[in-house]
Amino acid sequence: FRASGGPSGRSGHRMVACRRQLIIFGGFHESARDYIYYNDVYAFNLDSFTWSKLAPAGIGPAPRSGCQMTASPEGNIIIYGGYSKQRIKKDVDKGTLHTDMFLLKAEGVGKEEDRWTWSRLSPSGVKPPPRSGFSVAVGPGNRSLLFGGVHDEEEEESLEGDFFNDLYCYDMGKNRWFPAQLKAPKSEKRKRRRGKQAESEAAGDEEVEQRPPQGPLEIVKEVVTEDGTVMTIKQVISGAAEEKERSESEEEEEEGGALGPPVEPCPRSNAMVAVKHGVLFVYGGMFEVGDRQFTLSDLHSIDLHRMEEWKVLLEMDPKTQEWLEESESDEEDDVEGAEGGEEEEESSEEESEDDEGEEQHPAVESGENPQEYLSRTEQYWIKLARSHMGPEAKEKKVVKVAHAMAKTFHEGSV
Repeated sequence: FRASGGPSGRSGHRMVACRRQLIIFGGFHESARDYIYYNDVYAFNLDSFTWSKLAPAGIGPAPRSGCQMTASPEGNIIIYGGYSKQRIKKDVDKGTLHTDMFLLKAEGVGKEEDRWTWSRLSPSGVKPPPRSGFSVAVGPGNRSLLFGGVHDEEEEESLEGDFFNDLYCYDMGKNRWFPAQLKAPKSEKRKRRRGKQAESEAAGDEEVEQRPPQGPLEIVKEVVTEDGTVMTIKQVISGAAEEKERSESEEEEEEGGALGPPVEPCPRSNAMVAVKHGVLFVYGGMFEVGDRQFTLSDLHSIDLHRMEEWKVLLEMDPKTQEWLEESESDEEDDVEGAEGGEEEEESSEEESEDDEGEEQHPAVESGENPQEYLSRTEQYWIKLARSHMGPEAKEKKVVKVAHAMAKTFHEGSV
């Protein structure tokens, strides 16, 4: 069976099933010499098994790949975001993260040939920060879900990515974005209400200090893997979310103990997501540390109706993580290996010694707090971090990684 008239070969395109048709939009094709991004629309009829190129009226999205594409219950299609690049001059490209949204509306439903029209949407609410590599699923309540992704930032000659693990909802009926935030269980809410009521009664007519509105807050978390690599994770939360998180943590402390940090998927891009019976499942994805790319194998879920907690269905084992290290050329690697074989063997022996066990690191003395331990052993950890990160790593970043490694080791020893 062969169906002619379909789209050209491409990747990064998106496809949804809509009214007995498969609708395909966008994507890109890259060759050794050039690349091209698309914004064309094709339909594959599931009854006749034929392709047709659609020619919607109106002004549609600019060419792009990796966008959000969702079919609404009414049989319309929503396009959000995406990525494209264009050549500024020879060997110089500029990447663009798109944050616009469009509606592809079917008109004349039931007739022999549908007519389609593009229109631009201007949703209200709190929109997701710009990103690429996010994952999309359709959830309950006529909502489209967006999870994770990465925002690449160019720094001098390097490219560093801020990864996300947040969840945003787009209400297709109300044309509104909002962040999906965890709610406290009902028992916790009742405790907090009682605590607040008692507190207000005790305070009487005393004035309560009003906090000024808070701006966005960047939270930096650091996770050390089995081989000593430190993953630096950045997460940006809105002022309202920060205020809510802070007030809830204060209430928990007043009630006699915090619940500890909530379980959640670590930030990532290109994860797979699916919704079944109102439960969102998130599996795998990719995370970068310097020139290493880690493939993740954990599985999380969250009940979208309750929004109380993430559940870990399959934990990530750091020992089984795959990583790919980029190099400028295979020839360069061969030359380095031929010239520096002995040094390479020595360094690998040192690394294996470090990996044998924690007893190789400076021991934590009795009653020594993290700052005291770091002051005493800082140079050791800086040397260790430099051996893992290589001579090209910036000193500031090496020191930051060294401090994180020392802190992690201290916490594991106390």
